[in-house]
Amino acid sequence: MFNLDTFKTFSRAVAFGAVAVSVIAVAGAAKAAPVQIFPFFQPLPPMTAPQPLQPYQAPTYQTEPSEDQDAVELPARFRRQTVSYPTREAPGTIIIDTPNTYLYYVLGNGQALRYGIGVGRDGFTWSGVQSVSRKAEWPAWTPPPEMIARQPYLPRHMAGGPGNPLGARAMYLGGTIYRIHGTNAPETIGKRVSSGCIRMTNEDVTDLYSRVNVGTKVIVLPMNERRADLGAANR
Repeated sequence: MFNLDTFKTFSRAVAFGAVAVSVIAVAGAAKAAPVQIFPFFQPLPPMTAPQPLQPYQAPTYQTEPSEDQDAVELPARFRRQTVSYPTREAPGTIIIDTPNTYLYYVLGNGQALRYGIGVGRDGFTWSGVQSVSRKAEWPAWTPPPEMIARQPYLPRHMAGGPGNPLGARAMYLGGTIYRIHGTNAPETIGKRVSSGCIRMTNEDVTDLYSRVNVGTKVIVLPMNERRADLGAANR
């Protein structure tokens, strides 16, 4: 005969056992892999100690070459020096001795300051009296059309600077194309290589520039004139 009370007691036991098994299974799974309640939060990376600041080091730049980068030791006779130079010209006058490649700045009392120079090559020397019409520091160079015609490879214009063939200073002579100027080729001092301009070392042209004013008289002696009063001691 079916006993209802026995059946109920059996059903409760079975249900309790199933719940217990489920609880154990869930607990085991939870222990194996914890459930993330907020999976969208990522774990923070491990913290590291801050690094000490390094002292600032300024970047290095290549500097412009100095005006003396190609300096050469000139022969003693071409180095700037005070010499005996009797003349009737007034102090402050510039006399260019083309044949001997000297420039004289008259001091007066029979003395002058002498500089070694480079002059025009064969066929490009000239003579006459001019005056300084303009002065320029680190002048730009625009070769005249006559020079471009002879040397078409030359630049049409070059900004002033250590690489410019006019060097550190220039003194323009009247309305001519000629100048007394510096050079980035000091080894040409004492030689006849220019197209008529007078070359000096950058150091010497800077010295002369500081002594000369616009309007200064400039006498350029012809190639065939040699001064009798330039003795061997002055050469």
